[in-house]
Amino acid sequence: MNVLKAVLSAIAGLAAALIAYSAFFVRGDLGGVMGYLRARGALRRLREDGTPEQISAAQAQLHALGQQVGDPAFAGQMIPLALLTGALVAGLVWWAFTRRQQDAPRLDIQERMVYRLAHRLGGRFTLDDLSARSPLTEEQARAATTRLLDLGRLTRDGDTFRLS
Repeated sequence: MNVLKAVLSAIAGLAAALIAYSAFFVRGDLGGVMGYLRARGALRRLREDGTPEQISAAQAQLHALGQQVGDPAFAGQMIPLALLTGALVAGLVWWAFTRRQQDAPRLDIQERMVYRLAHRLGGRFTLDDLSARSPLTEEQARAATTRLLDLGRLTRDGDTFRLS
């Protein structure tokens, strides 16, 4: 699980760093990016049925628009901040997964597992059925059935439990 947690944290951190770098590269000008993309689409359509002079003029206009929108020098200066943003996001993802693993298992979820199995088996089951056919361990199955017995939601007939 730690490998998966590390991989997901790294992916989230790298993605956040890349997004931050991209935002710095265009100085947050989403309108300029959209204008560049529209001009690039127009150039692509123009290449199909335009004259070579029109195509070269559109390419020059697209290049000039790209120079206005993008600022590689500023983005280069902001790389440490983008990496810091990525590290913070990776740390938050790591913390969220660690916190989730350290929490005690929710008892209502275990009880729902018991109810599901009981309904699938026609309302009657044993502890062996519960531990074999559900993700609950034997101790968790015993604890869940004991809680449900105490609440009066199950009745016991020898080794068999029945929904009340």
